[in-house]
Amino acid sequence: MKIKIDDKRIKAKKGETILEAAKRSNIYIPALCSNSDLKEKASCRICVVEINGCLFPACSTKVKKGMEIKTNTEKVRRQRKTNLELLFAQHREECKDCIYDFNCQLLKLAKEYKIDKRRFKNRKKNFPAYKFTPALVFDSSKCIDCRNCVEVCPVNYLELEEKNGFFQIKPKENKRCIFCGQCITHCPVGAFEAEGEFEKVEKALKGNVVVFQFAPSIRTSIGEEFGMQPGEVVTDKLVGAIKRLGVDYVFDVSVGADFTTKEEAEELKEKIERGEKRPMFSSCCPSWVRFVECYYPEFTSNLTTARPPHIILGGLIKTYFAQKEEINPRNIKVVSIMPCVAKKYEITRKELKIGHLKPVDYVLTTRELAYLFYKNKIDLKNIEPEKADNPLGVPSGAGVIYGASGGVMESALRTAFKRASFKRIRGQEGIKKTEITIKGKTFKLAAVNGIKNAKQILEELKKDPTAYSCVEVMACPGGCIGGGGQPVPCDKEIRKKRAEGLYRIDKNKKIKRADENPIVKKVYKEFLNNKKIIKKISHTTFSNKS
Repeated sequence: MKIKIDDKRIKAKKGETILEAAKRSNIYIPALCSNSDLKEKASCRICVVEINGCLFPACSTKVKKGMEIKTNTEKVRRQRKTNLELLFAQHREECKDCIYDFNCQLLKLAKEYKIDKRRFKNRKKNFPAYKFTPALVFDSSKCIDCRNCVEVCPVNYLELEEKNGFFQIKPKENKRCIFCGQCITHCPVGAFEAEGEFEKVEKALKGNVVVFQFAPSIRTSIGEEFGMQPGEVVTDKLVGAIKRLGVDYVFDVSVGADFTTKEEAEELKEKIERGEKRPMFSSCCPSWVRFVECYYPEFTSNLTTARPPHIILGGLIKTYFAQKEEINPRNIKVVSIMPCVAKKYEITRKELKIGHLKPVDYVLTTRELAYLFYKNKIDLKNIEPEKADNPLGVPSGAGVIYGASGGVMESALRTAFKRASFKRIRGQEGIKKTEITIKGKTFKLAAVNGIKNAKQILEELKKDPTAYSCVEVMACPGGCIGGGGQPVPCDKEIRKKRAEGLYRIDKNKKIKRADENPIVKKVYKEFLNNKKIIKKISHTTFSNKS
């Protein structure tokens, strides 16, 4: 159907909102609480538009044939200004310690509409902050009550409570947070943030051998913080920028993914050869692991014992690499750059220690690394590219695709069954199912992203324990490319482009399988050459934490 927006005639689709139609036609309407992952709640009312003299929220008003919409009249601007001033009355400003510090839509709108931030009394000044230790913090004095966090939380950990005539979001006492961080990526005003480790990392840069390692998905997302397009590959620029921080070595966690893949593939092959009917679950997503341990503990034995990529690589850095370079491992500080706030929790797990050593000392999210670059006046967009260091800097294509939903399973299947790709489990759908036939035997597979979708698979398995042979689960939409530590805002289209960037890298790689990576072969020959050391460096255990 045809509609008019600011005298511009455009085509709109039946059932879509004014905001969706405007976005598709590159017509700007400001919006804060709107997110394509969630239901429209029209809570912030910044997207108001005028139709026949009346005001309507563009995010929840459906288009109608012949509709004439005005987005910038005096009436619209006046209402947006008032709505913004009301929002600031329930948003305590702490800009220098905010994930949106360099790109705040709320502050941009405040400047554009010349609002008086102090027009209304701050009614949330004394509201509490909640620490979901050790991963994230929720400061309810900054919350604008959009309720995005309540809707997106996969375990219903957050609730809206009425108190003294006002609504307040708070954690439930009988639930446990799984640290996925989706509350962060869906909060438009920075009320949620990762537990910061800037000071600790900056301190570690002095007097120690400092090793940074970056996750597969970072290379196609961090550029967004510096004005680049989602999906733009910045691997070598990222290495160059990290080196400018004064870091001694920079390694690629995708190499760690190759080691995880090899161990997972061996576990899968053994399971199949034994004729075991019980399905094997991926375990490199810490939020998924915590969800199983806390909410479905009867399935903990289904989790593959292969350690997550950055933990295996951290372990190799403090053993194999330290021996090669004759460095005391106690003098090495390993910093993982992750798309995920749950990794901050993961490195505290006692099960992952190697003797008295923690494989990884600190975790910084993608956003936190970008903040460090800004703080040190490092412009990623214009930095001189450098290659990651040897011997742990060159991954296979299989290691890189770990960052996208389906990538972990595809990587393991490539090695287990010696094939170049398994494209049927790629994509952004919440649940992707397929079957493969090997030597006359059929195996049912599922690649899942989003804990709410994982619940569906677990309930299926409760009824039929043989429903699947292998299940990959990533807690975040689209996998790590949509992680809670990634640049914001984030939506389906952005996640799609980030994933496409990873698959482009894989396509151009000569080595497609983890077991074919020369680095992996060398380390297994020289160091991981017996079951005892493999178990110590590459495997872990899980327990009932309900």
